[in-house]
Amino acid sequence: MEDTVGGWWDVLIRKAAYRGHPRAAVQLADIDKLAPVFFRAMGGAAGLGLRSTVGTEHAGRRSLLERIAGTNTTLELTWSDARSLYLPEKIDLFPDKERNKQLYFWLLALSAEYAALLADTEFAQADWLERNRIATVRCLRAMPGLGQIYALLVREYIPLRGALWDLSAQEQQIEKHIRQTLQNPENPAAAEMTDVVETAAQAGSCSKTRSKTRKKTVGITPVHLWMHPTPPAHAGQAASDESSGRDGENDQHQSEDTRKRRRYRAQKAAPDERQNGPLIVFRAESIFTWDNYLKINRSDEDDGDNDTRPADDMDTLSVARDTKKRASRLRFDLDLPGAEADGTPIGPGILVPEWDFRQQVLLPDYCVIKPMLPHDARPCEIPQHLIRATHRLRRQFQALMPQRSRRFGQVDGQDLDLDRVVRFFTDVKAGQAESNGGLYVDRPRSERSLACLLLADVSLSTEAWVGRGEQASSVINVIRDSLMLFAEALQASGDSFGLYGFSSLRRKEVRFLLLKDFSEPYDATTRGRIAALRPGFYTRIGAAIRHSTRILKEQPAHKRLLLLVTDGKPNDLDHYEGRYGVEDTRQAVIEARQAGLVPFCVTIDREAGDYLPHLFGSHNYVVVHDATRLPHVLTRLYAALSQNG
Repeated sequence: MEDTVGGWWDVLIRKAAYRGHPRAAVQLADIDKLAPVFFRAMGGAAGLGLRSTVGTEHAGRRSLLERIAGTNTTLELTWSDARSLYLPEKIDLFPDKERNKQLYFWLLALSAEYAALLADTEFAQADWLERNRIATVRCLRAMPGLGQIYALLVREYIPLRGALWDLSAQEQQIEKHIRQTLQNPENPAAAEMTDVVETAAQAGSCSKTRSKTRKKTVGITPVHLWMHPTPPAHAGQAASDESSGRDGENDQHQSEDTRKRRRYRAQKAAPDERQNGPLIVFRAESIFTWDNYLKINRSDEDDGDNDTRPADDMDTLSVARDTKKRASRLRFDLDLPGAEADGTPIGPGILVPEWDFRQQVLLPDYCVIKPMLPHDARPCEIPQHLIRATHRLRRQFQALMPQRSRRFGQVDGQDLDLDRVVRFFTDVKAGQAESNGGLYVDRPRSERSLACLLLADVSLSTEAWVGRGEQASSVINVIRDSLMLFAEALQASGDSFGLYGFSSLRRKEVRFLLLKDFSEPYDATTRGRIAALRPGFYTRIGAAIRHSTRILKEQPAHKRLLLLVTDGKPNDLDHYEGRYGVEDTRQAVIEARQAGLVPFCVTIDREAGDYLPHLFGSHNYVVVHDATRLPHVLTRLYAALSQNG
């Protein structure tokens, strides 16, 4: 009974203490499609992904009810790093839903300007308040249309910061300066500027600090309309990079769950070197909680019972580098495919460059392409379940074959034009013939001059299953069927084509599977190679596209198509994940276009709309939401792309 009443009381007190307006709340998911487009239009880096952040502690004053309920201890603020832009998961600050939505778009615009200004050393070294003031001024100057929205937001936001009389003299001085800066960012207050700004920067650091002149805690609430005063440390990111960052391969499959997209504050911690034997004597009060450092293994996406809900309530995650590598090596070996994924090498490694967006330089001979044949490939015929679709596609694509036309009145040709010959001899008898030219019919072949290279992603993630019930199938099976039907269709059309697959294991082992070279015929051998495809390793798309570009450039065709079929974002065991992999892939696509190719992407990743427009352009990709329809989409897409060949 006590637990029941306590639960009722907790719900009641939390509801009474809550300052937000749930009925007017706007979720980040509500603007998930429009936000990336708006951010890029405002000048933001196109390679940044969009994620929700978590609350960080602040030193602002709380009401009596909030202190009793233990709420309003954290705030979700906006910030960005080299990989992503982090926004509040929900905004319900204002009672008007439209105003909450406008706040989202204001933060997107401010983030774009703020990130651009960070390249300026003087701006980067300025204090928190001055950086936000300058960014606000620059944002309003660059986008005057936002001025009215900003004015409305400030007018309704300032009363929400509370009354000044409840603050100490020092806090009142800081708060007045913040409000003056919000209302008129062009003309900041001049009185005692240095001391006020220094103290305001300390107060805005989202932690309880003490000033040098007074021992009283400074309690100033950070500004919701500004960027985070002290963005979460990059310790977590560094640790992730050091530990090979292998979580990216399956991240796209978890993105539908919003909390998987969160970014936590991180702090470095010393590893716990204590040895835990089978029998442990301990006192109950010494048991660790989630708020203490706890030595655990890296997260395993295969552990379905791994409950991470307690972490969602945490502000800081401690990250330590463990010098003991045995467990990580064991896990690494278990993650890799078996021997059946190893192909048969067919030549020495081929060096290709890679784009480092951080240095803005193309690293020469950085990756090694290893051409291979699929393991244990045996010639075979068309699978029974594809025969009906194959006959249908052959009939459709035979209509695309170059047709012969007849040209009459030619000086030379394959046949005589009998009508012109009779007319000529009649004119000769009448004495009117002037010439005997133009008596032949020619049937020249109307060539389309088109070559197509299809590059299939056969990474580890293609082991995943799609569909339900009897329609369920693994992604790799769908890709095999797609390649088989695609090859049958192109064989019927008479166009030149090549089929390749790829996966990677760091930069020195990008496996490039030869299924059908341009110089080879399409036959049972090709079908056997396609049937022998197995899920490989990881997805270093940039290197695979660059090698495919080299192959396709050598084909004597007027139009050359490069089709990429994939199921996720670029990633690998090393640093090739996040924005690094995205920017390298984008650069590889740009190089392909400069070489005269037409690159196009077909993906089954539902979240591809967040990054594919940056990689291939807004009209050069298609997302297939039902993976089982991939063969149908692929063949129809080729028919459309080849019309102007």
